[in-house]
Amino acid sequence: MAERVLEAVEVKKSYRVDERRVTVLDTVSLAVNKGEFIVIEGKSGSGKSTLLGLLSGLDKPDNGRIILGGTDITELSEDQLAPFRNRMIGYVFQSFHLVPSLTALENIKFPAELNHDPAAPDKAAELLRRVDLQERRNNFPHQLSGGEKQRVALCRALVNNPQIVFADEPTGNLDSASGDTILQLLLELRREFDTTLVMATHSREIGAKADRIIRLADGRIMNEYNKPES
Repeated sequence: MAERVLEAVEVKKSYRVDERRVTVLDTVSLAVNKGEFIVIEGKSGSGKSTLLGLLSGLDKPDNGRIILGGTDITELSEDQLAPFRNRMIGYVFQSFHLVPSLTALENIKFPAELNHDPAAPDKAAELLRRVDLQERRNNFPHQLSGGEKQRVALCRALVNNPQIVFADEPTGNLDSASGDTILQLLLELRREFDTTLVMATHSREIGAKADRIIRLADGRIMNEYNKPES
C-alpha cells in the first residue's frame, strides 16, 4: 500500500473583501502519496495558490485539517510550524522570493543553516553545481536572470532534502525556453532526491507530465484523474 505523505480533509478558506466574505476554497479533500507528482490545475482565481499555501502550512484553513507527514499541522502554533515546515517541505514560488541581500550560495544554504546543518555550505555548493550555476555562487539576485533566479530557488527548496516540494506556477514568470529548462530540472531533481512534488499550474502541457491531475474551479475539486498508462 502506498505511503501517504499529505492529506487535506474538508478544507475551507475565505477572505473578507470590504463588507463581503468571499469563499476561496469550499470543502476540499485530497490525498498525496510518497513519490507522486501531482498537478493542481485550474484557471486564475480557481483557488490553486490558496490551496498550495494551506497544504504547505504557509496559511491556515478556516475549517478542516491538513495532515503532513503524519502531523496535523492545523494544530501547531506558528512557533512549532516554522521549524516543521523547514524540515519537511521545500517551496518554489513563481516570483522566486530570494533574499536580495544574500548571494546565490547564501540563499540556498540558509534553510539548512536554520536546521543547524554543518554540511549546509557543501550541500549548497553541490546543488549549484548540479544546476550549472557554480560560477554565479557569489552573485546577488539582482545580478541573475529570471531563469537563474528560479534555479537558485529550486536548489534552496531541496537543500534540506524535504519529503515534499510545493511549486506555485514555477515557470509563470519565465520565457518559454527558461520555463522548459526549469521544469526539466525540477522533474530531474525530484527523482534524484526521491521527493514528492505538488505543483499548481494552469498549463495543460505541464499537467500532461504529472502522475495525477486535480482540477479546481471556483474553489472546488471538479475532477481528478491519473495519467494514462503509455
